[in-house]
Amino acid sequence: MKRRREAVALEYGLRDAPVVTAKGSDELAEAIIAEARRQGVYVAEDRELVAALSRLDLEQEIPRDLYVAVAVVLSWAYWLRGMKPGDEKG
Repeated sequence: MKRRREAVALEYGLRDAPVVTAKGSDELAEAIIAEARRQGVYVAEDRELVAALSRLDLEQEIPRDLYVAVAVVLSWAYWLRGMKPGDEKG
């Protein structure tokens, strides 16, 4: 049995907290991941985090209880790009 693929996209930097900008499963998840990679966006694979984020609505800020988990992912993304928070605004 093929495992269901899920994806959640977050935007960070325009609001106080990261916001869910896209989410989906199966073919839509594959399209979200492909577009992220095409644009050079870091793609993290964490089933538990995706499960928690997928319960949120589109355009919803992440809740405080997910701040640490998302911050870890964001810190890796910044590090991989040689950036620090705030660089995207400049």
